[in-house]
Amino acid sequence: LLDSALTNLAEVRPEAAKVVQLRFFSGLNLDEVAPVIGVSPRTARRLWVFARACLQREMERLADASS
Repeated sequence: LLDSALTNLAEVRPEAAKVVQLRFFSGLNLDEVAPVIGVSPRTARRLWVFARACLQREMERLADASS
């Protein structure tokens, strides 16, 4: 489910998906993520909040669809 949700997020907002990838798969914190993707720490935090909400909603949708 997470892989599908992350793929869908990447189609809508690639920067937000990159934040998730860097946080989870590279272990970076938001202050470290910001320069990697070329945004301010504040923008990185905003993208993180957006990504979390989108992933949660998408995973719930996918779970309901598979039931």
